[in-house]
Amino acid sequence: MGSPNRATRVRRHPERGRYERGEIDAVFDAALISHVGFDDARPFVIPMIHARVGDTLYLHRSPGSRLLRRLEQGVDMCVTATLVDGLVLARSQFHHSLNYRSAVVLGRGRLVADDGEKRLALRAIVDHVLPGRGDDSREPSPKELLATKVLAVPIDEASAKVRTGPPIDDEDDLGLPFWSGVVPLTTTRGQPDPVDPDVPIPDYVRRLVS
Repeated sequence: MGSPNRATRVRRHPERGRYERGEIDAVFDAALISHVGFDDARPFVIPMIHARVGDTLYLHRSPGSRLLRRLEQGVDMCVTATLVDGLVLARSQFHHSLNYRSAVVLGRGRLVADDGEKRLALRAIVDHVLPGRGDDSREPSPKELLATKVLAVPIDEASAKVRTGPPIDDEDDLGLPFWSGVVPLTTTRGQPDPVDPDVPIPDYVRRLVS
């Protein structure tokens, strides 16, 4: 990818723009939730679980989803994901911020009609949420496949935006007696709560919380 176009170029704080596929992919691979939207009669945005397989993002919803029914018609859409890494506390309220990584993909979706590709996409979504779970769960039945729609979005037009580092205090504020710095934020996982205590907790779950 490498070079942004007019739609994907970061304009606010352009120094934070990232256009290499590796950085874009890393955000979507780490984020559990993305937000999908399009501009119709009224702007519409909804959170969805996603998974990336190579150059494609897969999204799934119920066939009754109004959003998915509209997107499968090939309208222009965007998919965004954000990871918050820290609270940035400056001496002035004006310079407070967040350390974050975000990415956006622009394009048009394609309804996945092939059952083989749909199974691959749904398994990828399961493994995206918890790597290894696809091998340790039942595959969708034919009836369940019919009850699920999958949209494929090519990662052709995309960019990322990243903020790192400490707050940027104005020189005149450096002597003020207010604490300034970064409070890191991380996602932590609690101990597994099994439905059936007689079934051993699998290793991929134990690794997740170790």
